[in-house]
Formats: sequence, structure tokens, C-alpha cells
Amino acid sequence: MVEAAMTDQPVDYEDIQGLVRFGYRRLTQACFLLLRVTNPDAARAWLAQAPVTSATKREAPPETALHIAITSAGLRALGVAEDIVEGFSSEFIVGMSSDSSRARRLGDLGPSDPAHWQWGGSLDTMPHVMVMLYAVPAEFDEWGRHAMSGAEEGFEQIACLTTSDLDGVEPFGFADGISEPTIDWKRDRPARDEELSDYTNLSCLGEYLLGYPNEYGEYTDRPLLDALRDPDAILPRAEDAPERADLGRNGSYLVLRQLQQDVEGFWGFIDEQVQGDPVRRKQLAEAMVGRTMEGEPLMGRTNEAIDGEDDPRNTFTYRSDTEGLRCPVGAHIRRSNPRNADLPPGPPGFISWAARTLGFDADALANDLVSSTRFHRLLRRGREYGVPPLEETGLHFICLGANIARQFEFVQSAWLSGLRFAGSRDESDPLIGNHQPREDGTASDTFSMPVPSGPDRRVCGLPQFVAVVGGAYFFLPGLRALRYLSRGQP
Repeated sequence: MVEAAMTDQPVDYEDIQGLVRFGYRRLTQACFLLLRVTNPDAARAWLAQAPVTSATKREAPPETALHIAITSAGLRALGVAEDIVEGFSSEFIVGMSSDSSRARRLGDLGPSDPAHWQWGGSLDTMPHVMVMLYAVPAEFDEWGRHAMSGAEEGFEQIACLTTSDLDGVEPFGFADGISEPTIDWKRDRPARDEELSDYTNLSCLGEYLLGYPNEYGEYTDRPLLDALRDPDAILPRAEDAPERADLGRNGSYLVLRQLQQDVEGFWGFIDEQVQGDPVRRKQLAEAMVGRTMEGEPLMGRTNEAIDGEDDPRNTFTYRSDTEGLRCPVGAHIRRSNPRNADLPPGPPGFISWAARTLGFDADALANDLVSSTRFHRLLRRGREYGVPPLEETGLHFICLGANIARQFEFVQSAWLSGLRFAGSRDESDPLIGNHQPREDGTASDTFSMPVPSGPDRRVCGLPQFVAVVGGAYFFLPGLRALRYLSRGQP
């Protein structure tokens, strides 16, 4: 990483794919086409004219949107020079299903082992390009055919991931998509590494877009090219290296995982635990998630002033519930977003700061078991698929970030799949954890709910409710970068 330089360059929304800025909730019909290159010249020609939607706000909201993302294998299939490919992060280059060590860290074990995936688990089933189509229902079919016209000359389709409009509710029945980070599009936040004493929902632009400073005040590594390799100045120049052409600027990494949800198995297990009691049934399910089925936090709304947060359902932290009496420490939303600051809470002043920083404060030390949230946020853009209980259902999990290892892989391995989150014991995420025994025999199939007095209530024998059936890492390029890539070798 390179330390951020002072700059007041405005954000070029016309060069950013709109998916980074918008979730397209109004465009309720969508599908994701997974393609492999069969003719590089024809594939590049189609990419050059594809009607990709930018992040510019329009007076009238769009009726359709199209986005394009490319895997490292896809870059090579399109003829991108190897030294350019090697300028991307190592995680992107080797891919999500590259080795057993990564699978273990991500929790892709048992039914989720990449060997069982429908796509993305091997070189033969790895997509090169993903085309994401969104539209209002009346426009989808005809517009989609028009938008994809000619693509068959350069690509073969290996999968079409359809989606469902479940009206903001994921297949298990919980309100979804409630909490997302707010991006500092105006670049008002100082680009430097400094300790924050309070949880914030406002994230530096460089956490999600390459070519901008992140929460550490640094630029994430990405391909920076000699200007001679961009003689027509198609690419923007790098803020931190103005003499270089920045292939990454205004682009992002995109993580896609197809998560199959066992809705019947989930509610059947809950019913078994509570002997069919409808009140306790709802309580246990909500304790595992951390919110009510309607989306209210189990912590309750506290009217805390949280920078960058405007949804009242998210005005809370876990500072007053360190033991997890209201929201269990291992609940899904607490694991995925611990809502903590850089330091454990404490009184102001240098002595207090020093005690907490150096580990002399026992209470602070007990609370300092989770890495600061702001360095590991994800921008989610997923869609549900299937209609329970009529058909196979689940979630096409999609997230964006500028650092796959520090964002997606950290959250997935340390917080969701990890067995020691916040000092817990032999527990992974109760909702999406694989609950498979580890190599040393350590169990991971329990969920603890603290009570005011006495031992925790422990739910044991959790089966696997969610299985990964496909996945890949993609680069979501800026529009100028996409135009550059579609030209082939300079």
C-alpha cells in the first residue's frame, strides 16, 4: 500500500459502474449471466459496446441497468498481458476455490467444498465474465435480449443465475438488506490513519473503490501502467503516481457466492429445540440472527448518534451489552458487524487511553477481542433466488470491496467461520456456519445464549443450514478501464 497524497480531485461518477453506488431495489427483476470466452476478438468487441450503467444520478431513475465483472482467468482469456494481471491482489489472481487452505479458512467444508460446486469450483467451470442484468419486470425480457445481442459470438454461457423478488425478506423469513456502510463520496473524511473512539458507519471511498485512500490513509495496490502502454490516455492517471495510468481507479473487487438455504431444515431444527412452542420458536430464531424477523435489533433502538447512519433500525452498538444478554455475542448480525470502535470504551484522558492501549485495563482487555469494525466493512449487493417452499432457494451473496483479504476473507474466516469470535468457545455463525468438526476434532455446532445468572443456555448439534454451491472473485472495472481492456494489447 502507498500512503495517501493530499488531493481534492472530484469523483468521476461517469467512470464508476452504478452497482457501487446503487442497490437497484426498484429494478426487481435481475439475472447474472456467467460466461466463458470462446473468441477473444469477438468478446472484446462486445465488451466495447456493452451498455454499462454508470454511477451518475439521473433525473428519472433508470428502468434498466447492466454491469460487467471479470475474473483473473477472464482477463487472461481476453488477452490481457500477464504483468498487468499480476498487478491485482493475490486473492483475486488465484481465486476463491484455489486451494484447500483457503477453503478451510472460508468455511467451505463438507457440502460447501468447492469440489461439489455447480460452478466456479474448477478451471473448467470458472466463469470468465459475469454480466449482471437488472430491470423493471415489464422491460426485462426484451431489453435483456437486446443488451446481450452479439455476445454469443465471443462467449458461451455456462450458467444463468436467476433471482427472486421476495420484497426485502430473505428465504428464512427475516427482513434483509437493512445495514450498509455509508460511503464518503464527497471525500470529506481526512485520509489518514487515526484512532476513532466511536463506531462509525461512514467509510472512506478507498474501502470500496481502487485508486482512492482507505481507512488506513493508504492506496490499495492495483495495476499502474507506464503511460506508453496507454498512448490514447484512455485510463485515468493515478492520484498517488500521476505519471502512471491507473487501471484500477474507479473499479472494485466483487465477491459472488451462491448460497443454498435449507429453509425447511432451519425451521425444523428450531421447532425441535422448542418442542413446537410458537413464541419460543420465534425467540430462538431471532436470537440466532440478532434481529427480529421484522428487522428491529434485539439491542433495541438507542438513538445513538452514529456518523453516517440514517436508518433508525441501525442506531445502536453493543457497548452496553458486552455479555450478550440482549443480543447473543455469537448472533449472525453481531458477528458480521460488531459495531465496535478502534479501542474499548473508557473515560477520556491520556492515562485511560494508555491503560486501554497497553493492556493494563482488565475490563478493556476483555472487550478488546474483536478487530475494529471500520477496517472490515462490506458493501452488499446480493439478491435472493427461488421461492420457498416451492423450489430450491437461497441467496446470491454479492459484496464489493477494495481489499478481498482484509474485507470479505477476514469477515468470513475470523468472524463468521472462526470458532473464537469475541472469546466464544467452539462456535461458528449459527445461521451460515458450516458446523463441521475441524481437522483436530473441535466441534463448531453450538450456539450460546447468556443468561443473567448461571451458565449460558447452549443449543447443540446445529446442522448446516446454508451450503455454498458456487463462487468466484471478480474485478468490476471502471468504464474507462473496461474500454481499455476491450482494446486488447496496446
